[in-house]
Amino acid sequence: MEQTTRATTLRTPLGRVRGSGSAKSGTHHWWMQRVTSLALLPLTVWFIAILATSAGMTHLEAMAWIGHPVNAVLLLALIGLTFHHTASGLQVVLEDYAKPEWVKITSILAVKAVCALLALAAALAVLRLAV
Repeated sequence: MEQTTRATTLRTPLGRVRGSGSAKSGTHHWWMQRVTSLALLPLTVWFIAILATSAGMTHLEAMAWIGHPVNAVLLLALIGLTFHHTASGLQVVLEDYAKPEWVKITSILAVKAVCALLALAAALAVLRLAV
């Protein structure tokens, strides 16, 4: 009996909690936030520059611009990454601040559903003009 008590008192706090849960689940989420934010930087600069330089475009010129394959692909990438980054960031906020577990889970699912629907609607709009 003395041997067991002595062994547990000699363990460090990290050693006592090791194996009690996963410390890897947040790493992927954290990296995806950084990767999407880095990818969004040049896409956002490109999009703002295009908006600033095409202020006087007519509707037909704008449709032709979106219909160009390079612009359509970049717009689709911007849409996908923006909504993924938004859903991921809001998930972190909800995980940190929503207290009842059912409210947290429901809110996260609602945010992901709204972001997915908005991303699909925006992508469909781009694709309709590009094709």
